[in-house]
Amino acid sequence: SITKMAEPGKRKEVVAHYRVDGDSLRCRNRRIARFSAMERLLSALFVLLIHVSYSQGKYLTGHLQTSEQWAFLGRFCFLSELGRLRFSFTYSPQEVCGNSVGCQNILLYYDEDSQWPAVYPHPEKNCFEKEAVVNVDQNQVINLTTSYRWGGCELDEEGETMTCGGGRSFRSARERWWYIALSSCEGRKGLDIQYEMTLTNGNSYWTKHFSADEFHILETDITFLVLFAAILALSIWVASILRSRQLFHTSYKMYMSAVAFHVFSLFLLCLHYGQYGNDGVGLPAAQLLGRIFQSVSSLVFLLMLILLGKGYTVTRGRLSHSGSVKISVFMTLYTLAYAILFIYEKEFFDAGLVLYLYESPAGYGLIGLQLLSWLWFCYAIFFTLKHYPEKSLFYVPYFFFYTLWFLAGPIMVLIAAFVISKWAREKIVNGLEQGLAFCAYTFFLILTRPGAANKNFPFHVRTSQIGIVDDFEHGNHTVQQNGTANGGVNLDHFPHQSMYSTSTDSSFIGGGGPNFTELFTVATPSSYSNSRAADNPPPYPGESFDQPRRIPDFTVKAGSS
Repeated sequence: SITKMAEPGKRKEVVAHYRVDGDSLRCRNRRIARFSAMERLLSALFVLLIHVSYSQGKYLTGHLQTSEQWAFLGRFCFLSELGRLRFSFTYSPQEVCGNSVGCQNILLYYDEDSQWPAVYPHPEKNCFEKEAVVNVDQNQVINLTTSYRWGGCELDEEGETMTCGGGRSFRSARERWWYIALSSCEGRKGLDIQYEMTLTNGNSYWTKHFSADEFHILETDITFLVLFAAILALSIWVASILRSRQLFHTSYKMYMSAVAFHVFSLFLLCLHYGQYGNDGVGLPAAQLLGRIFQSVSSLVFLLMLILLGKGYTVTRGRLSHSGSVKISVFMTLYTLAYAILFIYEKEFFDAGLVLYLYESPAGYGLIGLQLLSWLWFCYAIFFTLKHYPEKSLFYVPYFFFYTLWFLAGPIMVLIAAFVISKWAREKIVNGLEQGLAFCAYTFFLILTRPGAANKNFPFHVRTSQIGIVDDFEHGNHTVQQNGTANGGVNLDHFPHQSMYSTSTDSSFIGGGGPNFTELFTVATPSSYSNSRAADNPPPYPGESFDQPRRIPDFTVKAGSS
């Protein structure tokens, strides 16, 4: 049921109160307009990476002009007992309906099948049929006419402008989505009305301006901001160790970039929601940038997963020409499809039907792209392990964990669509998405930690070796047709890790593990002879098994004179 908030003897005070609130709301609207201009500029610059989730805020304002007699305005998830709606409507009452001046009605539907789903979207139903669904006895209709005192309507002195102000509180067994519509079934000129609505849930900072489906999003984002900042700090520490050992490869740099983008995105989102908790407006530009950087983080991390799956920096220093073209085309199509999907979401998103992104064709498209990425990921790892089976200690857990990660997204959407209640979806899905991302980044950090106990450590060729080859390729030295520089490492196929010693190295973290210091050890003739049968091919591609030429020993004796 809905409780009326105006009292019979205080109609004029209520109207005056909402006129004052209207001035305040219009001031806020001017600030929103400035943010909107910034959003349009940022959208033009970053259109390929937009990943924005739209939500109803504290304020719903606008000017509705339509030839239809019934129109949807907005929705909000109210708490039981704590939900409040305050409104101010202004229009020109050019028509008289019965004994009343004006013909407009505010209709309040809730999310039961017999209510909102019964009227929207149903273009075959007329205005009277849609009005018949709401229950007048439960105060679901607010008549914006002079004959209905709860509407708080007054004509100006010239009789040309009707101003209505009032409110409603909401009572229900649980949190519910409430949908607000406007009707003028007896009118013949459609709808032409200016509206300002304030929607709140209680008085707490953490709930007042948030729809019930957005509760705890701010707290969740703050928590994960701290956790991801810790992951970033640990990754920087690991990077310093890898750099000192010349193992700081491009793939790890991509991982750090993805984590940094995600941290920055959470920081911007926390700024937005933190301000939103204060004024119900927030920082739309910060929210937009936060979603953009979150998209960049996802794309960089996805690219890193596929590149590592193909063995980049683990079994090869560069991709083949055809492989580079395939990945470039795939990521370009992925990014373009991402942008097209969200442009579609922005232009055609129907707030009356869709509660969050994945309940739309755009969401289904994203699921399809993620499954396609997983297939490419599996394909890449299969052929890498086929040629480098000794890397299974890294690739087997890598494959199984990130397979679960790839499939978790579609599974999460199915659970959200068929298991999670509508009024709780957005906050639960937000928590699940952040949790999955945190697990993905944390697992990679653990998998690549440079500790002696970590048998899954993927890198065994130093960056300095790859750099030597780059110098050969861009300098005056020659490079063989198979990509091997004289004295360097084949960029297309790294030497197999079994060729290197794995004896204890006290300088390695933990006191044991792969002996990276022997990568540049010059072998003695005896060591070549002893290791020839075991090491095949030789320690460095391009070298020969031929024994070094020995100088004959002879004795020079001083002759006697």
